Amino acid sequence: MNNQCGTSPIVGFRFTLSPMTSDFVSVIKGALKETDLQNVWRHTDDVSTVIRGRSEHVFDVAKAVLSHATKTGTHVSMSGTFSVGCPGDTMGDNLLDVMTEPVNGRVGAQYVSSQFALYPLGDTQYMDIIYEEIAFAKERGVFNDSMHYASGIHGQIEPVFAFYEATFNRVREKTSHVVMTVTFSVNSPSHEGRTNA
Repeated sequence: MNNQCGTSPIVGFRFTLSPMTSDFVSVIKGALKETDLQNVWRHTDDVSTVIRGRSEHVFDVAKAVLSHATKTGTHVSMSGTFSVGCPGDTMGDNLLDVMTEPVNGRVGAQYVSSQFALYPLGDTQYMDIIYEEIAFAKERGVFNDSMHYASGIHGQIEPVFAFYEATFNRVREKTSHVVMTVTFSVNSPSHEGRTNA
């Protein structure tokens, strides 16, 4: 079953950055300022930021924002929702024509712990799809743990984001409306002993 929910292939990511510091404003604004946003549509309000565009550019920007926010060593959490196939607004659809390589590119070494939940909406075989992606995470060497309502993913920031982008794109080939929620934690005191090399 592959119900058509939306016709636009544009990918969106709405996220909230939470730096664990009293200087959180400068960390958030600094991360957005240091990230090249030319290939995505972006809007920030008093709660969160949303970016929209081609999948490769959305994941590129999300990774860069998290990397910039955490490079000072501050403990930072990023929670957000990736979505494709959602009917509704079309803001940023013109950016689907941006065919260039991602402009932010690779980032520095950084250990990331995260949890994600995958929702292949409208597909009656959704559990099979979810199990396939958990197996895929194990194959990629980034699977951390099973838990209620999520699965743990961890490792260096590059392979972690590579997994999320690959999984999201693999699932969108099977069902038209895909939602993936992710929470990242970087520089947490509980990560003591984890290497960034």
